[in-house]
Amino acid sequence: MGSTASNVTRSQIVARARKKDQSILGILGGMMQSLSKVVVAYVALMIVLGIAHYQHQVDDQAPPRRIEKSFYAGIYAAPAKTPNMPVEDDSKYVRIAREMIASENIVPRVTAFAKQYGLQDASKRVLEVGAGTGYLQDVVPNYVGLDISPSAHRYFHKTFVEASATAMPFRDSEFDALWSIWVLEHVPKPEHALNEIRRVVKDGGILYLKPAWFCKWWYADGYEVRPYTDFDAAGKAKKASLNLLAWPYYRYFSMIPVRIARKVQAQWTVGPTRLHYDLLDANYKDYWVPDSDAVAGLDYYEMLLWFQSRGDECLNCSDNPIFDAQELVIKVHKR
Repeated sequence: MGSTASNVTRSQIVARARKKDQSILGILGGMMQSLSKVVVAYVALMIVLGIAHYQHQVDDQAPPRRIEKSFYAGIYAAPAKTPNMPVEDDSKYVRIAREMIASENIVPRVTAFAKQYGLQDASKRVLEVGAGTGYLQDVVPNYVGLDISPSAHRYFHKTFVEASATAMPFRDSEFDALWSIWVLEHVPKPEHALNEIRRVVKDGGILYLKPAWFCKWWYADGYEVRPYTDFDAAGKAKKASLNLLAWPYYRYFSMIPVRIARKVQAQWTVGPTRLHYDLLDANYKDYWVPDSDAVAGLDYYEMLLWFQSRGDECLNCSDNPIFDAQELVIKVHKR
């Protein structure tokens, strides 16, 4: 009797253990199925975002556009003096730019760059592309400022050259270093400008490039700052869409799949890559927000690939630049 009772007890224990194991396996199986669905959904979302936000535009396929020189001549021009009326010495554009320069610590950052790479040596010739008000002209002794606006000349006590970033009037390999701050997004053919930038610096020359990355279509019409009453039905829908499109997390997750795709594409490309960007309609009339006048939406990683595919070296990139968005410090290696 005791042995039979004991055998029954053991059988029950084994059965219960098997049932428990099956229950745990069932739970784990369900979790794995749920996890696999989440992974599939995430991958599908990344593919959709990558397709939706892939930058297709390259310079030679861009529709004919020209920069509005009159706009930039106007913003840097000396104001007309009116009797008995106080006049702002600078335009709204220049005042906003100065506020941003101060808030982003641009002068200390560029000064640190110049000091790090020995550019405060008078023998080192440095070019600034898109020099504007010349606020960086005293960072180094041997300085040349280039800008498309002739009226910007009034801000300079050092060498100033009126010219386009896409057709610089300099010899090949004329400069030891070059910097450009918040300019390339305003150039109708930004890859042409990058080619010119590489042309005018020496082999081993250092570049400090800080465009305004990720300029978007809604900047031109001020959708973020204007009330809904300013727009028609279509405009109201566009403004409402910014609740998603301008959300930082959305912008981040839409950026990563595009960068991964471009990395893979660059690895399979024989020779230098093309610069891809978003084509924007600049507003040269109403300056609603900074970069309302931007013509190109540029991506940090896209530009990095452009330089690296030409044999140039990034001096400030992290181990995972695919996640970054900062200034580019490039050492040019001419072949």
